[in-house]
Amino acid sequence: MISVNNVTLSFGKRVLFDEVNLNFTKGNCYGVIGANGAGKSTFLKILSGEIEPSKGSVNITPGERMAVLKQNHFAFDEISVLNTVLMGHQKMWQVMQERDAIYAKADFTEEDGMRAGELEGEFGEMGGYTAESDAGSMLIELGVPEQFHSSLMKDIPGNLKVRVLLAQAIFGNPDILLLDEPTNGLDIETISWLENFLADYENIVLVVSHDRHFLDAVCTHVADVDRQKIKIFTGNYTFWYESSQLMSRQINDKNKKTEEKRAALMEFIARFSANASKSKQATSRKKALEKLTIEEIEPSTRRYPGIIFQPQREVGNQILNIEKLASSVDGRVLFDKVNFSVNKGDKIAFLSKDPLAVTNFFEIITGNRKADKGQFEWGTTITSAYLPLENNEFFTQGLNLLDWLRQFVPANVTDADEPFLRGFLGKMLFSGDDIMKKTNVLSGGEKVRCMISRMMLQNPNLVMLDQPTNHLDLESIQSFNEGCQNFPGIVLLTSHDHTFMQTVANRVIELTPNGIIDRLITFDEYLEDGRVKQLREELYGEKVLA
Repeated sequence: MISVNNVTLSFGKRVLFDEVNLNFTKGNCYGVIGANGAGKSTFLKILSGEIEPSKGSVNITPGERMAVLKQNHFAFDEISVLNTVLMGHQKMWQVMQERDAIYAKADFTEEDGMRAGELEGEFGEMGGYTAESDAGSMLIELGVPEQFHSSLMKDIPGNLKVRVLLAQAIFGNPDILLLDEPTNGLDIETISWLENFLADYENIVLVVSHDRHFLDAVCTHVADVDRQKIKIFTGNYTFWYESSQLMSRQINDKNKKTEEKRAALMEFIARFSANASKSKQATSRKKALEKLTIEEIEPSTRRYPGIIFQPQREVGNQILNIEKLASSVDGRVLFDKVNFSVNKGDKIAFLSKDPLAVTNFFEIITGNRKADKGQFEWGTTITSAYLPLENNEFFTQGLNLLDWLRQFVPANVTDADEPFLRGFLGKMLFSGDDIMKKTNVLSGGEKVRCMISRMMLQNPNLVMLDQPTNHLDLESIQSFNEGCQNFPGIVLLTSHDHTFMQTVANRVIELTPNGIIDRLITFDEYLEDGRVKQLREELYGEKVLA
């Protein structure tokens, strides 16, 4: 168990946490959520001992081992991949080092022999004799091929380093596991493996993530960081979000009788509890929800941006036609033989085993890049708005937000005065003096919010989104997701956010070096389709896990 007692943390006059008291118990997975800057990652560092609180203490049950997902991808550059994983079990690694040092002695004494015997006993109790094979199996399951296991960390591809560090954290079944954004840099197959691993994990897990599907799949509880406090709520992220929204609506509905409100809340809990039987952590979550009382549900104090795309006109019959499009980079074929048409009502999720392929495709059809061959044609009724993967080129002039947005006012808008522009910025939570901020000092999340303001200003009937959730907090992601679900126009989308892809798209197109797969199904249906898996292996020319 982890016990947090009166923890306070302040930096000068800024108080991040004030008198926080919590208990985290075995068998539960806690999703730590909160707005950007609320202190989620800092809280994990307090628990791990990396940061000392200004006041209060963190107590861990004696003898329990804590493991933390390391964020420094260069810390183990001179160590082999396999040894990097083994180092995750620090005590076992220390025993190994001491034992090997004794055996390496030229003048081996009787005392050395006794000590070596003790160490061998400890080593065996910790599972040391199967450690290397266990670590190797875990690496393979996480998508790190055996050919890299003996390589130094500095010599393996960057995307594999993330997986090795994840293997390091979870190796040896730690009693307490702290994971800060564990899905960053992982593909769909690996995230699915991690979801299943954590769903079956019997110890304590605390995880910070912006991936709602991941939080829903693994969490039994939500630890909400808000207003210098942290409160723990039963259920996964979706239950927390929907129940807090329901409570907020009921508080605002002054005319509803108390009994009616209570009945509605009880019905909501019962419905969600029943649905929990389908989730990976079914038993523990269902029991927890059944014990939940009305008093535990509270409205969220978060501010959610208003992301609403309002088309100036409906799309015509001709939207976008693609013929024989192909592209490559440095001799590597990203996609070829791309032929399809976009139809009315389409909300298309694009994916590829090579993430550069979709970005390259979007850049070609927006006219920012040339294709190797093939052609595309937009319909005359289409007004598009594009959120690119990289946006730095839009923020080089150092304008204030008002002047920055003014650059993108459509030619047919004649009354773009300050209140008009403030309205679009205000929807993205830039209010008051915020609009005088210079664009060259904006954070990554603020830049994306500016880009979304720019998109809404276009009144598009087609939106194109390349990794729209990057740099955004959960509140913005949730609003963006709902805005795209409610949008009456066309959506072309690629995202690492599983929930975004599943809830928005009604069609899936996968770009490969040998053609495309095009299905009128949801994202989850696509991932589970056996025929699709077979086609993927044929088109990529190699085995694909999902």
